[in-house]
Amino acid sequence: MESRALRADLLLLVTATIWGLAFVAQRMGMDHVGPFTFNGVRFALGSLSLLPLVWLEARRPPLTGAVRPAGKTVVYGGVLAGSALFLGASLQQVGLVYTTAGKAGFITGLYVVIVPILALCYRQRSDAGTWIGAVMAAVGLYLLSVTEQFTIAFGDLLELAGAFFWACHLLILGWLSPRLPVLRLACFQYAWCALLSLAVALTFESVALTAIRAAAWPILYGGLGSVGIAYTLQVVAQKDAPPAHAAILLSLEAVFAALGGWLILGEVLSPRGMVGCAFMLAAMLISQLYATIIGRRRSSVPVSTVLSNIEKSVNG
Repeated sequence: MESRALRADLLLLVTATIWGLAFVAQRMGMDHVGPFTFNGVRFALGSLSLLPLVWLEARRPPLTGAVRPAGKTVVYGGVLAGSALFLGASLQQVGLVYTTAGKAGFITGLYVVIVPILALCYRQRSDAGTWIGAVMAAVGLYLLSVTEQFTIAFGDLLELAGAFFWACHLLILGWLSPRLPVLRLACFQYAWCALLSLAVALTFESVALTAIRAAAWPILYGGLGSVGIAYTLQVVAQKDAPPAHAAILLSLEAVFAALGGWLILGEVLSPRGMVGCAFMLAAMLISQLYATIIGRRRSSVPVSTVLSNIEKSVNG
């Protein structure tokens, strides 16, 4: 059992690394194409990469007494989740035009703090860890993004707005994943997000095959790597990974984004910004792990709970 848990932890670490470095690929890709073109092709590839897994999932016999949801139900769920995904991904991608990969990674990661706060709208109680995390996240965001003139960079503001929609997306998945085949849901949501992104790209951007070919490697990494490969690794790892381990390891996505931005793009954070990042990472961890540390069952919807729901849905 320990070896399986260790393997799961390693897979989650690889997943966090892939997702963190995706911020670097997203910035590099926009040297050649617009943000909506990048997302459109990226999520189209991600949807296609899941088709073999969808086919295998469809071949599995349902549990005794279980009823497969109608195709329209899966499509409606995919449209709902895909719309939230489109808003979050679009704000993130456009924000990367104006900010660094490292800052984008940490600000986006605040969705794990925003989720339990939004869950209050559903009358779900939040523990002290949520509010401690929220205060620390606010302090970290101030140190990272707010200047001495009390202004915030446009790109950082877009990333913060995107984090709100990532949190909405996570709540939607937490509601849908126990009710629908998760791989088909993921495939449809990526396809819908790709369709919306390409529609905006064709309206407002110059879409050219030569530019897409020039951005091929970043797009492939973003589509096949961070969507197809990392998503699959995440699902496999969740079979054996304790939720606390998952919360910690997946939170490292922001750290890998900052490291990738530094090593590959030459981005440098100021000492003030580094302290802000430390506060934000601590906020993510406290928000996720507080209930585990004090030994109480959490009543909000943490990332680990959503991932557990996904894992249960995948494994029937």
